[in-house]
Amino acid sequence: MAAPRLTTKALRLPTSKLLRPALTTATPRAVPIFTQKRHLTGPYGYHQSKALTFSSFGEPIDVLSLHTHSISPTLPSGSVLVRTLAAPVNPADVNTIQGTYGSKPPFTTLLGTAQPSAVPGNEACFEVLSVGQGVKGLEKGDWVIPAKTGFGTFRTHALVEQAEGKLMRVEREGLTPVQVATVSVNPCSAYRMLKDYVDLVGLSMRWYREGKDVSGGAWFLQNGANSGVGRAAVQFGRLWGLRSINVVRERETPEETEKLKEELTGLGANVVLTEQEFLDRSFRDRLGELTKGGKEPLLLGMNCVGGKSASAVVKALSPKGCMVTYGGMSRQSFPFPTGPQIFKRLRFEGFWLSEWGKENPEGKRKMIEDILNLMREGKFKESPVQEVEWNWETEEKTLKEAVQGTLGGFRSGKGVFVFGET
Repeated sequence: MAAPRLTTKALRLPTSKLLRPALTTATPRAVPIFTQKRHLTGPYGYHQSKALTFSSFGEPIDVLSLHTHSISPTLPSGSVLVRTLAAPVNPADVNTIQGTYGSKPPFTTLLGTAQPSAVPGNEACFEVLSVGQGVKGLEKGDWVIPAKTGFGTFRTHALVEQAEGKLMRVEREGLTPVQVATVSVNPCSAYRMLKDYVDLVGLSMRWYREGKDVSGGAWFLQNGANSGVGRAAVQFGRLWGLRSINVVRERETPEETEKLKEELTGLGANVVLTEQEFLDRSFRDRLGELTKGGKEPLLLGMNCVGGKSASAVVKALSPKGCMVTYGGMSRQSFPFPTGPQIFKRLRFEGFWLSEWGKENPEGKRKMIEDILNLMREGKFKESPVQEVEWNWETEEKTLKEAVQGTLGGFRSGKGVFVFGET
């Protein structure tokens, strides 16, 4: 369906006229006030939208608020109007709201908030509702995801101005909104860390080509193995012929811990250990058995925990190995040990997907297409999720609690906003 033509008058409208606060009894009656049951569009085709916003840093439960505003049906050339289908809540989103993340969002009044505010959220699956005249490659009904981080996805609708380079179209066939919404952070992080720091696939091929007496592909080790990144790494390792040692936190009962181990093993994990087992001195002997006394070296460690767990990863690595840190969930500091750096010649790297994506936009697009194809073929499973329904009538308290709970305790799955009647 063709996008509505823009008039000269419409082109002169500033952004503040396109994104308007919701009408209240205090609003002048330029547009009729909504007093009856809400419809998907208001008078004159205005789209009604809700967004979680924050104007100061702090805990989500304290600083988030649900803001309602209107979006004009007349789009500027180059703009796209999208409706959110699903949006996950990642730890980085919470850290952004807290003000502890590596980058800070811009605060503006473009949505008509009383104070300059930002919308949190980096991942989502959107459906295109309409496109401006200057937009190429997108049409109504397409599914898209943010091409870059910092989009602000915790909202029902978004007007994407100057949309070129901000949205990435995905082929929706054979996929669910949740699969599409959760592809661009955790799976991509695992994909890159397994490929970019140690050539594990090349090492495995060289072992076999040289006829070495090995019992499988190259090894890697990761803590936080039950995370979205950890589960993705397990599956990529299986697909690429690698072997993994995976460390998880003990659950509340031995039965629950065993169930988790079996779950990861079913995804392709070769070894699953609890933190207690990993930190125990007996693990050194077990590692020696797994690596045949170092003949099958462990050259990559992936750390998202920090503290004692990170120190144990360093001890486990073989000479010339590399530890990649992408998180610090324990909030415990980790000193870089001098001895292993010198005598084992270890490397310590940090990984931040946001910066990698900025530097490699085409590589990011190809990687996402590769992962989505694996999902279509049933070769890659998305992580378990806890769906939080977001309809027009959903209360602010429900949404805020879903964000606040992301960093707390053992969870059966990642929180994902799933949008219904909005």
